[in-house]
Amino acid sequence: MRSGNPSLRPNTFDNYSNLETENVMTIQGTVNKTFILLAFVLAAAAYSWYQYFTNQQVTPYIMIGAFGGLIVGLIVTFWKRSAPVLAPVYAILEGLFVGAISALFESSYSGITLMAIVLTFSVLLSLLLAYKSRLIKVTQNFRLGIIAATGGIFLTYLLSLILSFFGIQIPFIHDSGPIGIIVSIVIVIIAALNLVLDFDFIENGSRMNCPKFMEWYGAFGLMVTLIWLYLEILRLLAKIFASRNN
Repeated sequence: MRSGNPSLRPNTFDNYSNLETENVMTIQGTVNKTFILLAFVLAAAAYSWYQYFTNQQVTPYIMIGAFGGLIVGLIVTFWKRSAPVLAPVYAILEGLFVGAISALFESSYSGITLMAIVLTFSVLLSLLLAYKSRLIKVTQNFRLGIIAATGGIFLTYLLSLILSFFGIQIPFIHDSGPIGIIVSIVIVIIAALNLVLDFDFIENGSRMNCPKFMEWYGAFGLMVTLIWLYLEILRLLAKIFASRNN
């Protein structure tokens, strides 16, 4: 059992599985927690979005959301029992970040946010349906391929961030030309396929009768991937809009 999502690692459930049949992790419970976290994300995003379009400074929301979300996310990843408390905090912080970033994109490309939201949830529902109907089978090679691709993307982004401090840019990552768009499409596909691994991971966790608090952890991991997917779709659409304006 393995997920490309760094918060849902292969051995996450190993120390939590038990033989109890009550007060344990279930798929429905994880789904309910996911909706709760999504509500927190949307509420916080709506707030920072509103602040931007009422001429308020949103840079603090971007900084607090990005770095605060990263710190809280790491805490939840390494201290899973904190998920019931810190997963909602993570959702709020990421919501502030996502809302502010979305507003910035919206100010440049009208309608891009709605398109990104619709595409994100369309991908989510389509992949969930494909997974439940077993049109997509999560084999060991499938897992390893997505994990390797996700790791490569993460390292590339990290290298890009480091090089940016020296005024150096990795070609095509931020380019709105044909190659840059293709690169973004590939990243969106990898992010989307991580959702399939997350579905499989959560299903296996519920089958192992993990403690109830792991529902929050499973929902947190799914939210990490969903937010990443949304941001990558937003970047892809921005590149397409920019290429049309050139």
